[in-house]
Amino acid sequence: MACTYGFLSTHPPTQCGLATFNSALSAHLTKGGMRGGTVRVTTEGDDERSIPGVVHTWGPGRSDGWQAAASALDRFDVAIVQHEYGIYPGPDGQDVLPLLRRLTVPSIVILHTVLTRPTPRQRRLLEQIVEAAGAVVTMTGTARDRLLAGYHVDGAKVSVIPHGAADHTRVSAQRRLRPHLLTWGLIGPGKGIEWALRALALLGDLIPTPTYTVAGKTHPKVLEHHGEAYRNRLHRIGTRLGVSASVRYDPVYRDDASLSRLIRSADVVLLPYDSPEQVTSGVLIEAVAAGVPIVATSFPHAVELLTGGPGLLVPHEDPAALASAVRRILTEPGLAKDLTKGTAALVPALLWPAVAARYDELARSLIAARPSAVAAAMP
Repeated sequence: MACTYGFLSTHPPTQCGLATFNSALSAHLTKGGMRGGTVRVTTEGDDERSIPGVVHTWGPGRSDGWQAAASALDRFDVAIVQHEYGIYPGPDGQDVLPLLRRLTVPSIVILHTVLTRPTPRQRRLLEQIVEAAGAVVTMTGTARDRLLAGYHVDGAKVSVIPHGAADHTRVSAQRRLRPHLLTWGLIGPGKGIEWALRALALLGDLIPTPTYTVAGKTHPKVLEHHGEAYRNRLHRIGTRLGVSASVRYDPVYRDDASLSRLIRSADVVLLPYDSPEQVTSGVLIEAVAAGVPIVATSFPHAVELLTGGPGLLVPHEDPAALASAVRRILTEPGLAKDLTKGTAALVPALLWPAVAARYDELARSLIAARPSAVAAAMP
């Protein structure tokens, strides 16, 4: 039986991790003519033009708000809801809760963040969201364990399905004359790029000296509230350290093909993130799928995926440790190959077709579990 999907999320042309994730997941779940549509969540200043695949827009200040969004999602067999604090209207995005309670179709809520130290309101809201959902997905075992240990939720509802990735191996790796270090994604405080610049300064004795690409626009929310203060600070740090000539800032939001070429040109992907809370990183998944060695700070998703795997872990805010790990990958014979040799076994389960198939299986299990009278009324 054909299954139709309604998605609730930010969505392109909005540029953020949730929008990119939702775009990829919806594209793969609706391949082959399957019907689906996105209820796009927007904020003040977002582009509100008509977008293919978007069946309704939940914008700021609309009096019908979550009610109209719920009605739009009820036209599909299953609603897939992306959850992140602050995406939806209301304190901590609380307006998503009455929407979930209003839905008459099964819902799958994907948790992009599970905090270890939530405020009391954040904790209670997430507990109520899990209660209202038909099923809940975390993208790492760490996030699931954190959810079950720190919140009063029904563990039987929670599944782990990894963040999807594109098949970057279809693109040939194009090595550069100098070792190429890469960080990409939306830029802003917390990305830890200042520590990577300091690490780069400690690698000046290598011959040839590495280059470092920082690819990505400034996060729209950061740009709105702080302008380019963080990026300007990075330029000042690079100048002070004498590494500016080796750093390339590439402030574009790339399509899949362009991103694949960039990732495959890297010798090392640097993820020097500051936060110890990050249980999901799409950039990390893409780097693993591309088969490029990774040096990352010990945020939870990196610890789970890289321990004994395709990368090296370092402490937060430690440029000497970053530099040492990069130096090892660039100079120790065979280390880069040893780090990534197990990637081939991991990648098939991380690619979008496999990830979408698991969501489809979960959705069909929810439909099958519905009361027979409701199921009989379905088209």
